[in-house]
Amino acid sequence: MSDNKLLPLRLKIDAIDAQILDLLNQRARVAEEVGHVKAETNAPVFRPEREAQVLRGVAERNPGPLASADIQLIFREIMSACRALERRVVVAFLGPVGTFSEQAVYKQFGHAILALPCVSIDEVFRATEAGTADFGVVPIENSSEGAINRTLDLLLQTSLAISGELAIPVQHSLMTRTGNMDGVSRICAHSQALAQCQAWLNQHYPHVERQAVASNAEAARMASGDATVAAIASEIAGTQYQLGIVSAHIQDDPHNRTRFAVIGRLHTTPSGKDQTSIVLATPNKAGAVYHLLAPLSKHGVSMTRFESRPARTGNWEYYFYVDVEGHVQDEKVAAAMAELNDKAAFFKVLGSYPCTL
Repeated sequence: MSDNKLLPLRLKIDAIDAQILDLLNQRARVAEEVGHVKAETNAPVFRPEREAQVLRGVAERNPGPLASADIQLIFREIMSACRALERRVVVAFLGPVGTFSEQAVYKQFGHAILALPCVSIDEVFRATEAGTADFGVVPIENSSEGAINRTLDLLLQTSLAISGELAIPVQHSLMTRTGNMDGVSRICAHSQALAQCQAWLNQHYPHVERQAVASNAEAARMASGDATVAAIASEIAGTQYQLGIVSAHIQDDPHNRTRFAVIGRLHTTPSGKDQTSIVLATPNKAGAVYHLLAPLSKHGVSMTRFESRPARTGNWEYYFYVDVEGHVQDEKVAAAMAELNDKAAFFKVLGSYPCTL
């Protein structure tokens, strides 16, 4: 009886699937035409501002019952596959395979790309600067541990620009080859992950040595080959390296997230909902920071982030990393940036990009 009821519904789904398939290939053919036009004008294959507009649009028009986040995930992969008909972009990230950085890559670009794992954040910058990769994805800030200082330092020095941002929920699991802690003498993870799980580790394994390594995925790789090592990493990394979970979701902050920046040679145009990142240094005098930031208030530009970083000159001087709402081409943002440039001892626009957080 149930088959009699299901058959017409299955036939209806088959018919709809055929329509979807036809429409997807129609979209792909138009995307190929777009690729030909881009080739004639030497335009970039990946336009984050355009893709951000598409994703916002489908979410706004979505009547349900599918959740808007799921619709956006589907459309991200459609755009990725269509983009690959022009050329598969190469994206560098902090490896090895299985890191949160890799998750961020696929969340931003979809899976129809060439992902390039790198041994360090420095190497991500080098690969992108050298043109080995079209883009790089680097962690820039964690909600519980603060700024990723190495990324901030490299952004100060690089000629690359930020062209996108995204955030990934950080859920850590303790894993071993056997799924238990028998014979384990070391717990390995990235230093940030060890810090993010410190209270839990103090409670459950206070006497086990903790060792910081290049990445959580590297810790998972180590654990896969050494029964004395336990790794703190994502469940994706655990699956990649065939580890068993001792305990899941051990991060001290259940809402822990890491923010990532997309870096490259691309300078985006306004998408309608953008953010601009800048770095400043002030003259060494009283009230300098207050007076330096006054142009933001004067021109009605909202500041969303303010982070200080020592200038390493030995004179107690600092660089200030600032995020503001709007694109550098927006009239009021451009006016504020011009005044900041005049007042600051050092001024650099790190990039304007679609705001997705």
